[in-house]
Amino acid sequence: MPHLTLEYSANLADEERIGELCNLLAHCLDAQRDGEQRVFPLGGIRVRALRCHEYCVADGRPDAAFLHANLKIGAGRSPQIRQAAGDALFNIIKEHFADDFAKTGLALSMEINEFSEAGIWKHNNLHGRLKA
Repeated sequence: MPHLTLEYSANLADEERIGELCNLLAHCLDAQRDGEQRVFPLGGIRVRALRCHEYCVADGRPDAAFLHANLKIGAGRSPQIRQAAGDALFNIIKEHFADDFAKTGLALSMEINEFSEAGIWKHNNLHGRLKA
Protein backbone atom coordinates (compact mmCIF):
# COMPACT_ATOMS: atom_id res chain seq x y z
CA MET A 1 0.00 0.00 0.00
CA PRO A 2 -0.79 2.87 -0.68
CA HIS A 3 -3.32 2.54 -3.44
CA LEU A 4 -4.67 5.75 -4.98
CA THR A 5 -7.73 5.48 -7.21
CA LEU A 6 -8.88 8.40 -9.32
CA GLU A 7 -12.43 8.48 -10.63
CA TYR A 8 -13.06 11.24 -13.15
CA SER A 9 -15.69 12.38 -15.60
CA ALA A 10 -14.95 11.60 -19.24
CA ASN A 11 -15.18 15.29 -20.16
CA LEU A 12 -12.32 16.27 -17.85
CA ALA A 13 -9.17 15.08 -19.58
CA ASP A 14 -7.74 12.67 -22.12
CA GLU A 15 -5.78 9.54 -21.24
CA GLU A 16 -2.40 11.19 -21.80
CA ARG A 17 -3.14 13.97 -19.37
CA ILE A 18 -4.54 11.58 -16.78
CA GLY A 19 -1.50 9.31 -17.24
CA GLU A 20 0.75 12.28 -16.54
CA LEU A 21 -1.24 12.98 -13.36
CA CYS A 22 -0.91 9.35 -12.27
CA ASN A 23 2.87 9.57 -12.62
CA LEU A 24 3.04 12.84 -10.67
CA LEU A 25 0.94 11.37 -7.87
CA ALA A 26 3.01 8.16 -7.71
CA HIS A 27 6.20 10.22 -7.39
CA CYS A 28 4.54 12.31 -4.69
CA LEU A 29 3.64 9.18 -2.71
CA ASP A 30 7.21 7.94 -3.03
CA ALA A 31 8.57 11.29 -1.83
CA GLN A 32 6.64 11.26 1.46
CA ARG A 33 8.99 10.98 4.45
CA ASP A 34 8.75 10.69 8.21
CA GLY A 35 12.20 11.95 9.13
CA GLU A 36 14.55 9.77 7.10
CA GLN A 37 12.02 6.94 6.63
CA ARG A 38 9.74 6.45 3.66
CA VAL A 39 6.11 6.80 4.65
CA PHE A 40 5.01 4.36 1.95
CA PRO A 41 7.00 1.41 0.59
CA LEU A 42 7.85 1.90 -3.08
CA GLY A 43 6.75 -1.64 -3.97
CA GLY A 44 3.28 -0.95 -2.59
CA ILE A 45 2.51 2.24 -4.51
CA ARG A 46 -0.34 1.96 -7.02
CA VAL A 47 -2.07 4.81 -8.81
CA ARG A 48 -4.96 4.02 -11.13
CA ALA A 49 -7.53 6.10 -12.94
CA LEU A 50 -11.08 5.11 -13.80
CA ARG A 51 -12.79 7.19 -16.45
CA CYS A 52 -16.52 7.52 -15.86
CA HIS A 53 -18.47 7.66 -19.10
CA GLU A 54 -21.85 7.86 -17.42
CA TYR A 55 -22.17 10.54 -14.76
CA CYS A 56 -24.20 13.56 -13.72
CA VAL A 57 -22.51 16.50 -12.02
CA ALA A 58 -24.59 19.03 -10.10
CA ASP A 59 -27.39 20.29 -12.39
CA GLY A 60 -26.35 18.05 -15.29
CA ARG A 61 -24.69 20.69 -17.47
CA PRO A 62 -22.49 18.94 -20.03
CA ASP A 63 -19.42 21.04 -19.22
CA ALA A 64 -19.44 20.24 -15.48
CA ALA A 65 -16.68 17.80 -14.54
CA PHE A 66 -15.30 15.99 -11.49
CA LEU A 67 -12.34 14.06 -10.16
CA HIS A 68 -12.43 12.17 -6.88
CA ALA A 69 -9.29 10.61 -5.42
CA ASN A 70 -9.45 7.81 -2.86
CA LEU A 71 -6.19 6.95 -1.08
CA LYS A 72 -6.22 3.62 0.76
CA ILE A 73 -3.44 3.11 3.29
CA GLY A 74 -2.62 0.67 6.04
CA ALA A 75 -3.39 1.79 9.59
CA GLY A 76 -0.77 3.17 11.93
CA ARG A 77 0.42 6.44 10.44
CA SER A 78 0.07 9.58 12.53
CA PRO A 79 -2.56 12.19 11.75
CA GLN A 80 0.24 14.61 10.82
CA ILE A 81 1.70 12.15 8.28
CA ARG A 82 -1.74 11.49 6.76
CA GLN A 83 -2.43 15.23 6.58
CA ALA A 84 0.92 15.98 4.93
CA ALA A 85 0.45 13.23 2.34
CA GLY A 86 -3.13 14.30 1.64
CA ASP A 87 -2.13 17.95 1.29
CA ALA A 88 0.73 17.11 -1.08
CA LEU A 89 -1.43 14.90 -3.29
CA PHE A 90 -4.40 17.27 -3.39
CA ASN A 91 -2.16 20.24 -4.21
CA ILE A 92 -0.85 18.33 -7.26
CA ILE A 93 -4.40 17.53 -8.36
CA LYS A 94 -5.51 21.16 -7.96
CA GLU A 95 -2.46 22.45 -9.83
CA HIS A 96 -2.92 19.89 -12.62
CA PHE A 97 -6.49 21.10 -13.24
CA ALA A 98 -6.06 24.82 -12.42
CA ASP A 99 -6.80 25.91 -15.99
CA ASP A 100 -9.91 23.72 -16.16
CA PHE A 101 -11.05 25.05 -12.77
CA ALA A 102 -10.80 28.61 -14.08
CA LYS A 103 -12.85 27.84 -17.21
CA THR A 104 -15.61 25.42 -16.26
CA GLY A 105 -17.56 23.87 -13.41
CA LEU A 106 -15.20 21.41 -11.73
CA ALA A 107 -15.45 19.45 -8.50
CA LEU A 108 -12.17 18.07 -7.13
CA SER A 109 -12.18 15.95 -3.99
CA MET A 110 -10.04 13.44 -2.12
CA GLU A 111 -10.36 11.13 0.84
CA ILE A 112 -7.96 8.92 2.78
CA ASN A 113 -9.14 5.56 4.08
CA GLU A 114 -7.19 3.46 6.56
CA PHE A 115 -7.71 -0.24 6.95
CA SER A 116 -6.35 -2.98 9.15
CA GLU A 117 -4.38 -5.96 7.89
CA ALA A 118 -7.25 -8.26 8.87
CA GLY A 119 -9.16 -9.28 5.78
CA ILE A 120 -6.39 -8.35 3.33
CA TRP A 121 -4.78 -10.87 1.00
CA LYS A 122 -1.50 -10.02 -0.74
CA HIS A 123 0.81 -11.81 -3.15
CA ASN A 124 3.50 -9.32 -4.23
CA ASN A 125 7.08 -9.84 -5.40
CA LEU A 126 7.70 -6.15 -6.15
CA HIS A 127 9.35 -5.36 -2.80
CA GLY A 128 11.99 -8.05 -3.32
CA ARG A 129 12.57 -7.08 -6.94
CA LEU A 130 13.09 -3.46 -5.97
CA LYS A 131 15.71 -4.44 -3.38
CA ALA A 132 17.74 -6.36 -6.01
